[in-house]
Amino acid sequence: MKVDLKNISKRFGATQAVDDVTVEIADGEVFFLLGPSGCGKTTLLRTIAGFCAPDAGDVLFDGRAVTGLPPHKRNTGMVFQNYALWPHMSVAANVAFGLNVPGRRVPAAERAERVNKMLKTVQIETLAERKPNELSGGQQQRVALARALVVAPDCLLLDEPLSNLDAKLRLTMRTEIRRIVKEIGVTTVYVTHDQKEALSMADRCAVMNAGRIEQIGTPTELYNLPRNRFVADFVGEANLLPGTVLSADQTTVSVESSMGKWTCAAREPAPEPGAKVLLCVRPEAIAIEATAQDTPNSFPATVAQSTYLGETAQYVLNTADGAEITAFELNPKQLPETGTEQVSFHVSPEDVVLLPDPQN
Repeated sequence: MKVDLKNISKRFGATQAVDDVTVEIADGEVFFLLGPSGCGKTTLLRTIAGFCAPDAGDVLFDGRAVTGLPPHKRNTGMVFQNYALWPHMSVAANVAFGLNVPGRRVPAAERAERVNKMLKTVQIETLAERKPNELSGGQQQRVALARALVVAPDCLLLDEPLSNLDAKLRLTMRTEIRRIVKEIGVTTVYVTHDQKEALSMADRCAVMNAGRIEQIGTPTELYNLPRNRFVADFVGEANLLPGTVLSADQTTVSVESSMGKWTCAAREPAPEPGAKVLLCVRPEAIAIEATAQDTPNSFPATVAQSTYLGETAQYVLNTADGAEITAFELNPKQLPETGTEQVSFHVSPEDVVLLPDPQN
């Protein structure tokens, strides 16, 4: 099912929770609403579900307006942050619950068949007779997902479903949730503040801030080609350095910064000479060498701090002009001395993205 949000706005007292948001979500798409706490993403999700009535705008399912319909008439499935399982019911009874309510009630034989099939889909068929308090967090999450999907919803809505799980289990459940919803083919809208969840699971994401959408795109588009400072800073880590455009042609843009001249790959729209910009450089795009390189974007620095993280090392580099640059090294063998060791770092022009400077 295709979901369209047209100019949705919602205010709670003096707070503008959602401000004129328009989104088109394709049939079968795994679409993420990503942003910090208070940005409006859960309000938008609850508006799709029918739990929250917008002050303005329309919600459309396959082109049909459902803005005035109550939740039970929208045929959506909801997975809540706290799972909301019935503690006195077995796993099977929890999953079957939605098939016993008016409007969705089905015969007992069909109900049993659908529950068994869904338990197998989420791989907990051996736990059918257990109670929720006898399950791990990951198993409870699978029960909540099965309960939402067993009613064959046109749209699945998930509100930060992995926030209560430990780090390792979150990694497993990311893969499992995406596998399940893609296998079933249901349109999925997923709310999170965790950018790694969004990057690893989504077909597309909407990055939200203060009730508005800053950018919509695939995970690779958001990470590699952020539209502005907020997106660059929120989706992953980024070094953001102020500069002034010196010249631009079809292939390269030359930018002057306090540490020297940068050469950047040209992208549309091309900035005008004299424009104030931010040079956006991801930490993993920075290569550290013992000596200066005869390449563009090569600068001297001192290693101010080094942190060993196992598969990576994180460095803070101090440049001659006083800037701090964060760099990552994959599979580090030996960390450089901090405080005194002079190094050189360089960045490929293709790895530098120019953003508008919000201060100008």
